[in-house]
Amino acid sequence: MSELNASNLRKEHGNEGPDLVGITTLTSQHYMVPPSGTTVQRPQNPQKGTLRFNTDIGNLEYFKGYTLGWESIDRVSPNLGGGTGSNTGTGARGIIAGGNAPAFKNEIEYITISTFGDSQDFGDLVTASTGRSGCGSRTRGLLAGGNATPGYLNEIDMLTFSSKGSEADFGNMSITNGYRSSLSSQIRGITGGGANPLTDVIDYVTIATTGLTAEDFGNLGANREKPVAFQSSTRGIFAGGTQPSAVNIIEYITIATTGNALDFGDCHTKLVASAGCSNATRGIIKERYSPSYTTAMSYLTIATKGNSLDFGDFINNSGGIAPMSSSTRALFAGGYGHPAFRTDIGSVEIATTGNALDFGDISYAADHVGGCSNAHGGL
Repeated sequence: MSELNASNLRKEHGNEGPDLVGITTLTSQHYMVPPSGTTVQRPQNPQKGTLRFNTDIGNLEYFKGYTLGWESIDRVSPNLGGGTGSNTGTGARGIIAGGNAPAFKNEIEYITISTFGDSQDFGDLVTASTGRSGCGSRTRGLLAGGNATPGYLNEIDMLTFSSKGSEADFGNMSITNGYRSSLSSQIRGITGGGANPLTDVIDYVTIATTGLTAEDFGNLGANREKPVAFQSSTRGIFAGGTQPSAVNIIEYITIATTGNALDFGDCHTKLVASAGCSNATRGIIKERYSPSYTTAMSYLTIATKGNSLDFGDFINNSGGIAPMSSSTRALFAGGYGHPAFRTDIGSVEIATTGNALDFGDISYAADHVGGCSNAHGGL
């Protein structure tokens, strides 16, 4: 193997680097500095595999292609543990936050999704509230909006999945609202719909940043309170919701772009106060009909358009329930199932169909509970 030692290599013209063809091995014991710049300064027509340091988010990123866009490279550990009982195992971490019973709650609790057992204390919300909308990356969870005393919120708060403790301020939504629904990729968190008043607004944030107000993404097809929301790494789904009566609309967005939601298909029933989560392929919906409570669950394949299909039955008839998922398992926690507020956590295996199993309990009974995880289908 030939060897070339040089302190500086340049092309004949300009400040560009040389073209290295074939297998090139770098053996320096020191370091290599990649090109860097802000998100806005990303190259316009990069080749797949283009590598750079993004100074806005503080991470290396690479270009996956014109459909998939840029992917952040993070040092992450989705396999968290550290609890007691069945939570001593390791795996993806789910977060349950806030709610009302009927007083506003400030609890944040966590579970290890790969195990079975009760939730444990994680910390506290900045503001006791209900109707929080949760999403997250592999490292950071976000909880947006909500209803509190003396009124609705426009705040977005954050937590770090790997470390227990209370929330911290992240930034603000573009509107003051509650009962919205959120989804996310590793880079971007997206929130849509909501109540007080009913809205069709979709906005987004870059999860690795802080101190910003969410930017406009587009609009849902109609004003909707609490649509079901979940995602793959490229596509987000908003399903059902109230406007003011319940609807069975399913719409989708492309997470890396901006624009209005497009028609995907229909839920097999009208949904209100329902919840959904996903792996990279399939979304699971814990249904609540209007005006009835139900144990029904349904599913859809995110990459293809069409109507939802029957999945099986849940362990109770709750609505206003907190969704969380790993790549294999979907969990739904808390909620209100006539005639009582619930503590139940139910579990299903996403790749199959069938009835839910009892997972454990959260420590408090509450409705309109927020939920997120560090290993969902958008990651």
